[in-house]
Amino acid sequence: MKIPISWLKDYIDLDGLSVEDIARKLTLAGLEVDEIKYAGLPMPEYKDGEKHEFKTSGIGWDKEKLVVAEIREVMPHPNADRLTLLDLFDGTQNQTVLTGAPNIFHLKGTGKLAKPIKAAYAKEGSTIYDGHVDGLVLTTLKRAKIRGVESYSMVCSEKELGISEEHEGIILLDDDAPVGMPLTDYMGDAVLDISILPSMARNANVLGVARELAALTGRELRKHVNKETGKQGDKETGKQGKNAVRSTQKSVTDLVEIEITVPELNPRFVMGLIRDIEIKPSPYHIQRRLRLAGMRPINNIVDATNYAMLDVGEPLHAFDYDVLVGRVGQVGNLPYKIKIITRAAQDGEKLTTLDGNERTLTSANVLVCDEKGSLALAGVMGGLESEVTDKTKTVLLEGANWNSINTRKTAGQHNLQSEASFRFSRGVHPALAEQGVKRGLQLMAEWSGGVIAPGLVDEYPLKPKDPMIAITPKDVKRLLGIELTAKQIAELLTRLEFKCTVEKNIVKAKTPPHRLDIGEGAVGLADVLEEVARVYGYDRIPETRMSDSLPPQLGNPQHEWEERTRDLLVALGLQEVVSYRMTSRERESRLFAPEGSQTLREHVVLANPIAPERSVMRRSLPASLLETAEKNARGGSLAMFEIGPVFEPQQNGLPNEPRKLAIVMTGARLASAWDVKDSPSYDFYDMKGRIELLLSGLRLSGISYAPAPASSSPSAPLSAEYLHPGKAAEVKVNGQTVGVFGELHPLAKERYDFETAVIVAEFDLDALRNAAPTYGITPVSEFPPVFEDIAVIVDEAVAAERVESLIRQTGGRTVTRVRLFDVYRDEKIGAGKKSLAYNLTYQSDKTMTDAEAAAIRTKIVKRLEHEVGAKLRS
Repeated sequence: MKIPISWLKDYIDLDGLSVEDIARKLTLAGLEVDEIKYAGLPMPEYKDGEKHEFKTSGIGWDKEKLVVAEIREVMPHPNADRLTLLDLFDGTQNQTVLTGAPNIFHLKGTGKLAKPIKAAYAKEGSTIYDGHVDGLVLTTLKRAKIRGVESYSMVCSEKELGISEEHEGIILLDDDAPVGMPLTDYMGDAVLDISILPSMARNANVLGVARELAALTGRELRKHVNKETGKQGDKETGKQGKNAVRSTQKSVTDLVEIEITVPELNPRFVMGLIRDIEIKPSPYHIQRRLRLAGMRPINNIVDATNYAMLDVGEPLHAFDYDVLVGRVGQVGNLPYKIKIITRAAQDGEKLTTLDGNERTLTSANVLVCDEKGSLALAGVMGGLESEVTDKTKTVLLEGANWNSINTRKTAGQHNLQSEASFRFSRGVHPALAEQGVKRGLQLMAEWSGGVIAPGLVDEYPLKPKDPMIAITPKDVKRLLGIELTAKQIAELLTRLEFKCTVEKNIVKAKTPPHRLDIGEGAVGLADVLEEVARVYGYDRIPETRMSDSLPPQLGNPQHEWEERTRDLLVALGLQEVVSYRMTSRERESRLFAPEGSQTLREHVVLANPIAPERSVMRRSLPASLLETAEKNARGGSLAMFEIGPVFEPQQNGLPNEPRKLAIVMTGARLASAWDVKDSPSYDFYDMKGRIELLLSGLRLSGISYAPAPASSSPSAPLSAEYLHPGKAAEVKVNGQTVGVFGELHPLAKERYDFETAVIVAEFDLDALRNAAPTYGITPVSEFPPVFEDIAVIVDEAVAAERVESLIRQTGGRTVTRVRLFDVYRDEKIGAGKKSLAYNLTYQSDKTMTDAEAAAIRTKIVKRLEHEVGAKLRS
């Protein structure tokens, strides 16, 4: 939120505090200042090498060269129809100033002005922004001839002074601007761009920030001050200025009634009325403040609603009262009583909002209506039909309170983020509704000459409870580490408008009626202690050792196991990625090769997706990982993994979220180099090798591999339907399938942009984690091993795994290692045959003789011959 310093000064005396001092105090108290923009006030000067403590931009105005001046006559230019010459007095002497400003062009040649126009005047040598180029470019005014007339100074637009981007016309100051006063003294300003966190939503207004600053500095917080009289306004009635006290004889309660159908969505609704208004521009100092705060001035009535919202934090909406009366069939008779209703919209109901867009509503939206239909989208934006126009004479002003969650959902549903929804979605206390309406009516009366109807219509069916919190010096000492008396605690909280009483060293603090962030019980105590710490000063809290005992340190076995798995995969040369958990059915369907198989997968559908391509929660982790790999694999080698959940919908309740591991490898096995000309691409065995090392690192035993089934249900925990038939395998631990891997199915690969084969693996992490690890220790034998190679010829259908299993069973504990090192096929050994060569290691509890080794070999060969028809190859 953008807060002009001049606006803060309406509430608090800032003498002796620099702009950066103010920003520093607010930031340390939780109102982080992102940037300071100077618009006239002197910018801080730093020595060489020093840096601004805050991001700083803007311009300071020279006191000698930028002043308030008055234009006494607008004369024609002798050589240019679109230019004029101004007879201008700058407080010391008359000047002739050339300008092409369109907003005073209509006064050309009308002679001496009956009422001089006050303007911002820049003398020769002034440094200002160039109003005729894009962006903010500084320029210095120099003497020059333009169409035969010498020009050396100018009257300024807002862009040239750094107030806003407006440069179509010059600034027309208020009539009370003192001629000759330095412009920086009259309206120099600086703007604090403050990041309003959800816990600080109460401070999304000038009064809230001023209240914080008053508490931090110990200075007095003033209430609304009348610019004309300088007197403080009546806090309860909001009556200020000579126009505000005028009122119609008929009360607004005789003209309007309110019906709230769902108090939980609309706890309070307040309305006031003002008649005989004149629509015109707001005073310039109001327009300038609104622009500095980031809002566009429109007219005095709309500006009053926006100004009051920024001022006290209550969003307001102005209805054209005569339009409302006309909707029910009676025009021009003010006494007609209209009925305002707040209710849930009907599915399919239409409303055209102030931005001109027709919106289709649902029953989750709340409407402000009359007896003929909808008028406004509650808490978000008003309707176009009843907006204030140049013809408006009577205004019905609304200040209400809306359910924060409903407002946030409605604004998101219609992609309609407004200043009102920003505040209501974060929480506005219902007590501010009355205060906001009174403030808005007072401003309208001052700026339009209107007459306020007595009273307010106030429906307040659901009053919030303002918690009472008990706090002791012992609480402060234990949780904050500072020594404060009960009286000091009460004084700090009183600065923030808590109502405090001290009884027997216990402070009882009642939450002020503008805050919704203070809880009850232990939560409320923590909230109030935070307020004590903020006002006391976080930077003043000493460093102390924790005196309380530490809670028991309980580990998270699942997290620790996953972290170990990640470490192993990274050590194997894989890179971890984290992809979106939100996707679309179309994106996931690319992975599944059989046409139509994607229709068997149900998804968790998001009610309010951030984008069409993020409309469902993912069902497949490989699909997410392949999407990431596709964007990064072109022209290189890629090996990556992801650990995360997938989301399986349940008929009644929240989705299941089983955790998965996915691995993708594609591209060249080795990066090209001077000694690597052509590297083969990753293949099935590159993946298998890494899986073996991963499972070994997890201390798992009983590992086996089997061909993946040709087809499986897409809803199965592990489906191989997206893998190449014949180039895919299941991974089993103690007979239970924990993963699948293999080459990506050709039909699936066609849907992606990969240049080489893609190897994919997927594991069920829950099943893998539940497999019992083995932490056995094998002592190193003191006796030498015996190494021997054997080659056996078997049928092509016999799996090498079967042969290895028989060798281990037959050799028993003596055979400590079996390694397949060669597979040979040739017509010389017979058609349909293959030769498998193994390296065997024999180890015993004594030194083995050749005869003992030969006996084991003979036993193994006979067993292989009997079981699988193997023959020893000579």
